[in-house]
Amino acid sequence: MVLEQSSTDGSSLGTLRALLMCVGRGYNPFWRPIFLVVKTMSKQRGFSLIELLVVVAIILIIAAIAIPNLLRAKIAANESSAVSSLRTINTAEVTYSSSWGAGYAPTVDNLGGVAPCGPATAVASCIIDSALSVAPYTKSGYAFVAVGNNAVGGINNGFEANATPVAVDVTGKRAFCSDQTGVLRANTTGVAIGTAAGTCATVLTLLVGN
Repeated sequence: MVLEQSSTDGSSLGTLRALLMCVGRGYNPFWRPIFLVVKTMSKQRGFSLIELLVVVAIILIIAAIAIPNLLRAKIAANESSAVSSLRTINTAEVTYSSSWGAGYAPTVDNLGGVAPCGPATAVASCIIDSALSVAPYTKSGYAFVAVGNNAVGGINNGFEANATPVAVDVTGKRAFCSDQTGVLRANTTGVAIGTAAGTCATVLTLLVGN
């Protein structure tokens, strides 16, 4: 009897079930509940399709809630980094102007250099990080550019610096700019502001903390 039941179920559960049937053949109330549990276990060999679909649906709901929040947090972090980098460029421009006697740097390339940078020259002054001063001029989801302007006698009396999101609404929502005044401004479209002389001064939104 035990062997026949075991071979029929084809598993250790089948053997256990057969033994319980033999022991509890007299409808012993002690063995009856255990037999029912083993019988159920022998039939449940995995998740049903409905159970799997429910799990997948729950995962998708959680992802739909979490992903937008993560994206917003990433964008906020990138924008904060872009503002910090623009302030770094502003400081570097002042340092460059006082160090080389040629006014502000012609381009952002002149503010840094390929790592390891040195010795410092007017062409590669090694003031800022190579991520900002070497192509592709990107850092934390933003692209940077700085151009000297208002040249008089070969000396740049002004500059324009931009930070533009690499992918609008993905790496950042706002574009930022600054000039020789040190004031940082932003637009809400994410479109590049431009580096023509006086362009940043036309942007209305000033950043708090300037």
